[in-house]
Amino acid sequence: MSSWQVPFFEGTWTMKGFWLFELLLLNISVSLCMAEGAHPLDIWCTCGSTTWISGEWTGNIEANFQIPVSTALNGWTLQLRFNQPVTQIQLYKVPYDYGEVLKKSTRFYEAQRSGDLPNDNRIDWRGDSALNDGSDVGVDLTGGWYDAGDFVKFGFPMAQSATILAWGLIEYQAAYEATCQLDIMRDSLRWVTDYFLKAHTAPNEFYAQVGDGVLDHNYWGRPEEMTMPRPSFKLTTSKPGSDVVGETAAALAAASIAFKSSDASYSALLLSHAKELYTFADTYRGKYSVSIPEAAEYYSSTAYGDELAWAASWIYFASNEASYLTAAENHYNSFNLHNVAWAFSWDDKEAGVQLLLYKLTSKSTYGNIIQQFLDSWSPTGSVPYTPKGLAYRDKWGATRYAANSAFLALVAADAGLKPSVNRGFSESQINYMLGDGGQSFVVGFGKNPPNAPHHSSSSCPDLPAPCGWNEFSAPGPNPQILNGALVGGPDEFDNFVNDRTDYIYNEVTCDYNAGFQSAVAGLYTLYM
Repeated sequence: MSSWQVPFFEGTWTMKGFWLFELLLLNISVSLCMAEGAHPLDIWCTCGSTTWISGEWTGNIEANFQIPVSTALNGWTLQLRFNQPVTQIQLYKVPYDYGEVLKKSTRFYEAQRSGDLPNDNRIDWRGDSALNDGSDVGVDLTGGWYDAGDFVKFGFPMAQSATILAWGLIEYQAAYEATCQLDIMRDSLRWVTDYFLKAHTAPNEFYAQVGDGVLDHNYWGRPEEMTMPRPSFKLTTSKPGSDVVGETAAALAAASIAFKSSDASYSALLLSHAKELYTFADTYRGKYSVSIPEAAEYYSSTAYGDELAWAASWIYFASNEASYLTAAENHYNSFNLHNVAWAFSWDDKEAGVQLLLYKLTSKSTYGNIIQQFLDSWSPTGSVPYTPKGLAYRDKWGATRYAANSAFLALVAADAGLKPSVNRGFSESQINYMLGDGGQSFVVGFGKNPPNAPHHSSSSCPDLPAPCGWNEFSAPGPNPQILNGALVGGPDEFDNFVNDRTDYIYNEVTCDYNAGFQSAVAGLYTLYM
């Protein structure tokens, strides 16, 4: 991997190169952040008499092109001509266009938005929806993300997604800056943290779910047109939920770190709610899926000790208050969180706790166990692999589990744990999802991407055409492209069929994309 950077430049800049590669293609990414409305710039790449890319842009650009090796052997010239100063030029040789994937993934979360959409909504087939959420209890619970292809707002996976996205932004903010996505990512994160603040209606109250899974799954269509009841489900001292409340505390604490440099007052507000939620979760213990049985069929919790340790760790990270580190380590020991986890997921934070405590303390006891977890995901470990190289923990969201481990591997590598091995594992898994397995598993990206995800609103044609169960079973691609969505993935033999009705392999969810997006951001930084 190589990169070239020019800190400040105006005029014409020419770079020439000569490479011998075993790769079939040489991929180059050009990333520029300019003010909107700036005078145009010209960019082109030539090799001999052949031009691969040329054009004129204003504002932020992410230009990418490929040069066949047979031609690249003759050398190439890349020339950028600027009509006004720019602050940064970066060019990377990359195996996949990670910048484009990052941009598309942020769009996926915009497609999942519930509530009163902002004026700058970029998803033209989405509109305002579920504007009465919380009216059954007299509380404004609008906003947040729809969980998957359905329209329930499940708090547990939503909070876990927010935590992992915030973590990725903390670790790899440079990737978001280089791709001109930093403000977009902050807006994305704020969309969900604002919802969590609404759901935290009193020190010992938290609304963990809006919508009923049974009623919701009997409907196929647009969220803007749904009319079924959407009940709100609250956790209290008599109906506790240490898992989802703890996870939400972790999400708010992580987000407070992510916002600290750009909005100090909002950061402080998030941290204040995180502390209060953690106290609620720790004082009144219990599993939320017992208190809210309507959630059990979809996101049943197995335990809550990991979320208590996770929340305390994140609050310590955000506040530097030693009492929270003491609490986190006490939870780690009392709940026996020193095992090699089965996976890192919305339900199981054990591996995340181990890695975060290692980063915070540098204690080998945490470093050794998280590395054992990552070793179990290696080709010689206990997790099975498909013939083409995907670590295959389970058929339900196979890509999600591999992507989550890939993200942890990158963070572990940056913390000094087997850097080459862990980065190699992460790259192999993400690159499989982007095309190394023979096709892309990201909607709207790469070779033969999935085009019929199990996603209700994107299966609907443009208005005013109706949408219902006929669209669920209709052959062919979804009329709307759900850009950036990571589907569940292949079977254990790398087989995949575009089939909207097959929710095992064609499902998309907020938690599928969270670790994936953060890992992509991490890989992007490797090529900077």
